[in-house]
Amino acid sequence: MKTVSHWIGGRSAEGASGAYGPVTDPATGEVTTRVALASPAEVDAAVAAAKDAFAGWGTSSLAQRTGVLFAYRALLDANREQIARLITAEHGPGPLRPGAVEARGR
Repeated sequence: MKTVSHWIGGRSAEGASGAYGPVTDPATGEVTTRVALASPAEVDAAVAAAKDAFAGWGTSSLAQRTGVLFAYRALLDANREQIARLITAEHGPGPLRPGAVEARGR
């Protein structure tokens, strides 16, 4: 079964708590994925990493921030169908089109 871990400070963190939450396909009721639940120490580490990242983000130039956001948009556009499939799988059956619209943010 697929396990989704955390992303803290630019790297994967497996989940020290040892606890997991299920991700269920609403169409079938089948548990398809499990999500690692964070320990208090992991929450603290994630908050500290976010504070550190925010400090750097705030001092970067407008051109740098714009470049990051446009690169993010390009990644979303390039992976739209995959994102739409994930949204559809997590939120239930139905035509792929609504997931694709949600993946575009419209």
